[in-house]
Amino acid sequence: MKLTFAAAALSLVAPFAFAQSAPGAAGHWEGAISVPDHELQIIVDLAPGEKDAWKGTIAIPEQNLKAFPLSSISVANGAVKFSMSGVPGDPKFDGKLAADGQSISGDFAQGGAALTFSMKRTGAAQFAAVAKSTLVAKVFEGAWEGTLDTGTSQLRLVLKLTNEKDAATGTLTSVDQGGAVIPIASIIQNGSGLKLDLPSVSGSFTGKINKDATAIAGTWTQGMGMPLTLHRPAAK
Repeated sequence: MKLTFAAAALSLVAPFAFAQSAPGAAGHWEGAISVPDHELQIIVDLAPGEKDAWKGTIAIPEQNLKAFPLSSISVANGAVKFSMSGVPGDPKFDGKLAADGQSISGDFAQGGAALTFSMKRTGAAQFAAVAKSTLVAKVFEGAWEGTLDTGTSQLRLVLKLTNEKDAATGTLTSVDQGGAVIPIASIIQNGSGLKLDLPSVSGSFTGKINKDATAIAGTWTQGMGMPLTLHRPAAK
């Protein structure tokens, strides 16, 4: 069983929390989801964030997924829950911290599948540093569409960029891979240039906007470089 991230060249598939207790849930955890034919390895990092929130990421080596941000993280009275927002089937983990604080086990659900998972603590939480996003000019904001030619398939992509208080945020959606929504960890504009980093899928995009601001032409890199041009969506 796979977590429906697809197997094409673009293997695409916030830390939010509502209660903090049981600080023993913080750490670097390694384990597996028990799927019907084998154990699917997972690596989870959890740590208290700002105020009462928690932050966390998950890696699934078999699917080349790294540092995917977890959402709806809840740690309370030994219960540890989190989900993977934007992934088809809405994966959810509902676990229990062992009395000695050294393992977490429980139920995993995705779509109609009901499975189990377990993890053991192997050290302190590890979060890779990412470049801080900049604000982007208004011509970059909004929705963009493009098609990536992987050599074996044509993948439609939708990029959305918006400015928050002091930095841009955005997502990349792979329409033909279950509509998986991939968070963009870093968005940097430098003049007409735009750089996007998506470490959760080991991907990045570097491009330049044209003079009339109707297209961003560049390269998608994920193991290899592939041309990608993004355009404004056609008027409906």
